[in-house]
Amino acid sequence: MTAQTLYDKLWESHVVTNYDEGVSLLYIDRQMLHEVSSPQAFAGVRQRPSQVRRTGSHLAVADHAVPTHDQDQPIEDPQARAQVAMLVQNTKDFHINYVPLTDLRHGIVHVIGPEQGFTQPGITLVCGDSHTSTHGAFGALAFGIGASECECVLATQTLRQKRAINMNVRVNGKLPPGVYAKDIILSVIGQIGAAGAVGYAIEYSGDTIRGLSMEARMTLCNMTIEAGSRTGLIAPDETTFAYLKGRPMAPKGEHWEKALDYWKTLPTDAGAKFDRIIDIDATTLIPHITWGTSPDQVLPITGRVPDPASFESASLRSKVANALAYMGLKPGTALEDIVIDHVFIGSCTNSRIEDLRAAAAVVKGRKTSSSVRAMVVPGSGQVKQQAEAEGLDRIFLDAGFEWRSPGCSLCVAMNDDRLLPGERCASTSNRNFEGRQGIGARTHLMSPAMAAAAAITGHMTDVRALLNS
Repeated sequence: MTAQTLYDKLWESHVVTNYDEGVSLLYIDRQMLHEVSSPQAFAGVRQRPSQVRRTGSHLAVADHAVPTHDQDQPIEDPQARAQVAMLVQNTKDFHINYVPLTDLRHGIVHVIGPEQGFTQPGITLVCGDSHTSTHGAFGALAFGIGASECECVLATQTLRQKRAINMNVRVNGKLPPGVYAKDIILSVIGQIGAAGAVGYAIEYSGDTIRGLSMEARMTLCNMTIEAGSRTGLIAPDETTFAYLKGRPMAPKGEHWEKALDYWKTLPTDAGAKFDRIIDIDATTLIPHITWGTSPDQVLPITGRVPDPASFESASLRSKVANALAYMGLKPGTALEDIVIDHVFIGSCTNSRIEDLRAAAAVVKGRKTSSSVRAMVVPGSGQVKQQAEAEGLDRIFLDAGFEWRSPGCSLCVAMNDDRLLPGERCASTSNRNFEGRQGIGARTHLMSPAMAAAAAITGHMTDVRALLNS
């Protein structure tokens, strides 16, 4: 039998039928829904005689447009209020499990899926959100889809998809102090480019990956889409199983044992072939931040803003010049000299308990710069509750941070958390595109610890200096 990769196994176990040119009809086990991408899908289903095929295979939550304050009160913004109301009505009409804003389980879609055990190894999982790649950290074939595809999954539990080819990002060695999963993925994206993994499914492997927590693995897979791949994968192992055991929607009893037996067959076989392999020496990594308007415009914190003239092609020179103009940066500026206005710790990339602990370790006993507005937005009600039980909220509040309720918040300007034109933010989110955090806003991506350091000093800062002081 031919040795197979994890991706090959997941794909082939879900093929309903094959078409030409590598396209297959895949069975979709589970779908997550939110208020922004689902209205069109539900509208389409209402016109179908078959309606929703498997109501129990979907989980819905409002996260993108919701406010992260006063969530027990009516939503002030009329558009957001209408979007949430529509999701509530649609899930009620079609008997789909919906998590209300006032529920402890409420939060960002890619945080609550794993928390509830809805995300599991070996399944196909989709959502109308590009960062669905997050769930691949569990050894699930997970990817973002469009509204019409959401409708197709609701009605048929299937999707036409083109098979990807395999890339292996092997990371080995012990991460130095002050370096985190966010730095790994930013380094990878910087190395291969924002389109470097188009057409590939990326599997992350190596002893560094095996040593990561599930929270850190989710950070890696979450940002896989920023390298051009829709699918990021990590083989399930004892860390995965320990995380899932006892979760509300995870298998129980003999079903758990049967699930384990299957999950243990999923890792890539010895001798399986990858179409491309990238090796990363974790021991050489240092904290990274983005300087431009694409996640691949990234450098170690010790670097300087690049000069457009240093790039070979005219298209790259133009791209870099445009990015610097938008970001208001001059070539040669030390990254640590960039002054900020805001700090955002949150998003489906870095809002889990481990992320908040890392930021709190930097903040504890210190005060935020008087020129900086800083906020922490937990990824779910359960993360918020756990952080408060550990006293992390008091650490942030005492330092001058705002402590919010769960939601996508300042990751994307679809709610009432947004920046003004020209304001600069040290952010733990996943995208630094023009206007991502507000019209004219300037976003720099980094780890929670790095964002916390920037909040304290008022400028981009190598967190290792604060951890050592």
